[in-house]
Amino acid sequence: MYAMSLVKMPPNIAELQKAIKQTHGCDSQHVASEQVYESFEGRTAWQGTVEIFDLIGHPQAKRAYAWTYQDHDQNKTVTVLHIPPVDSPQTAVKVAIASKAIK
Repeated sequence: MYAMSLVKMPPNIAELQKAIKQTHGCDSQHVASEQVYESFEGRTAWQGTVEIFDLIGHPQAKRAYAWTYQDHDQNKTVTVLHIPPVDSPQTAVKVAIASKAIK
């Protein structure tokens, strides 16, 4: 019998995977982290780390982008599928900002 060692991921990654599963109905595997800086009219619109995930069994997308941010005293989670026009962590952030602005 083989002993399996469990690889612990940072809590944030596990939380983001849970959000992807709840929102998009599929499992995911973390593949990378990327720093994103988005500005608008010379001011910082968003700055942080976007986590990149490969999706397992999603019917339309093979990848998703996810991150958390603080809105007043609450942590919020955003998940965005890699479906055009989204083709990178940067465009995922732009789409998320735009969708929040028009609500």
